[in-house]
Amino acid sequence: MTVDIEDRLRATPRPARTPAPVPLGELQSSGDIRLLILDDDPATCAVIQAALSNRDFQIDTVSDPTMVESVLTRKNHYHLIIMDYVIPGLEPDQVFGWVRDNQPEANIVVVTGYPSVDSALNCLRARTYDYLTKPFQVDNLREIVIRCLESKGLLRMTEDALKEALGAAIREKRKVLGFTLSNMSERTGVSLGYLSQIELGKNSASIETLYRICLALGIKMSDLFAAVQRQ
Repeated sequence: MTVDIEDRLRATPRPARTPAPVPLGELQSSGDIRLLILDDDPATCAVIQAALSNRDFQIDTVSDPTMVESVLTRKNHYHLIIMDYVIPGLEPDQVFGWVRDNQPEANIVVVTGYPSVDSALNCLRARTYDYLTKPFQVDNLREIVIRCLESKGLLRMTEDALKEALGAAIREKRKVLGFTLSNMSERTGVSLGYLSQIELGKNSASIETLYRICLALGIKMSDLFAAVQRQ
């Protein structure tokens, strides 16, 4: 769980803003992605659903506490569940148990209007993915959801986005070392024009070319790909 408990409790969240669609221009999905929103406040469900609206997302919402168990125990498995920590008539551990026993593929993001160290620690023990306080920033929630789905392999960078990110990472490391494109061409044996196209994200580099570039920059290939992870 990515949460700094003390910082979350001290922070004063800004009110939720009108949401925009998930920015998937640089991402592609591996198929339909199933999300579930559990909150006894229908307005909160609507805000979250609008914030995550995308053609590849199948989003169900439940605001009736008496329906939570039946939704979680049916055969429709979810990839991510966004749930209020305090749902009238239900204990958090009860809901966590239903998810654990019936939704093996699901990660959990908890939102709560009553943050406390105890609730944060309970979420930590339940291995929830993240913990947000209300009112939350929809951009923050959207980014957490995208990061979670990326970590599950359900969202990944498009080929064009990957080429651009890789080129930018190479250019940044080159400039830090004070190398010109001519220097890199001499060090790698790769033509200056090809290197320029790679840095601009207009051409894909072969594995051999990337290996030469990494040798010239004094880095491992794994370091280069780590640098292109979407920020």
